[in-house]
Amino acid sequence: MRIVFMGTPDFAKESLETLYNANHEIALVITAPDKPKGRGMKLTASPVKEYAISKKLQIEQPEKITGNNEILEKIKQANPDVLCVVAYGKILPKEILTIAKKGAINVHGSLLPKYRGAAPIQWAILNGEEKTGITTMFMNEKLDEGDMLLKEEVKISKDETFGELWQRLAKTGANLLIETLKLIEKNQIIAIPQPNEATYAPKLSKEIAKIDWENKTAGEIKNLVRGLNPIMGAYTFLNGTKIKFWKIDVVSYEEFIEKFNNFNEFAERIKKIEPGTVMHADPKQGLYVKTKDTIISVLEIQGENAKRMSINEYLRGNEIRPMQMFECY
Repeated sequence: MRIVFMGTPDFAKESLETLYNANHEIALVITAPDKPKGRGMKLTASPVKEYAISKKLQIEQPEKITGNNEILEKIKQANPDVLCVVAYGKILPKEILTIAKKGAINVHGSLLPKYRGAAPIQWAILNGEEKTGITTMFMNEKLDEGDMLLKEEVKISKDETFGELWQRLAKTGANLLIETLKLIEKNQIIAIPQPNEATYAPKLSKEIAKIDWENKTAGEIKNLVRGLNPIMGAYTFLNGTKIKFWKIDVVSYEEFIEKFNNFNEFAERIKKIEPGTVMHADPKQGLYVKTKDTIISVLEIQGENAKRMSINEYLRGNEIRPMQMFECY
């Protein structure tokens, strides 16, 4: 079929590439404008634009989409059978959604109606979900409220990061889009209205990345670290210096005492130690921190103005002492 494609990040690039390889005719690609990136703030093209250039596809990069008569006309001129939208990042007006003969299709990174909104993959991990998935849907003017088409469920492993799940779902989404288009082309697609019971996944704020030692359990802190890896990193402070955690594990009191049997006689007292307290730190055995309900082992860390590194490498060059306190200002 003849496609107008809208998307920006590598998640969307996966769908565009799969569409191209499936021999759909990509009449037009619409993506975000180039943005400054890196220390030199050099203008950088989106992954979707880079792929479109490599295949000599027509590209448009409007600053705004609503009320943009020029882009509206270019979509009309492209005469699409279907408008495919994957992680474009903006709500589209009705005049664009109604151009394509067979409708506007969106690939969404959750099992709708759960996690409507901008950050469904992150929130699934932040909330400790054991499964998520992809939903394709017909688009309307509201946020992720269109009729559902196909779904595919994906299990989330206990150590999986947002970045890892993002890559897996990108491939799942691309394949599900192809299956959806096959059914649309044959007029065999079944559209199912969404139920009213929805949950939302709003855009993440910087504030969410702070580790709340006082109120969050070890499991919740691990979910925070996983859910923000690699986009932001969960952070805390040690002696006023910002520290990011990129990978941690949960350790029970019993496991900790078995590993460090010198704590054996203090087993009950450990539970009363204030959350955020360093329990053990050395370059060979690692870093262990008390939480509200048990202990975490820090596996990957980043000091202020430094690179990410393993905890063993970090502790060879940075001293952290037992009974120091990680804090959240």
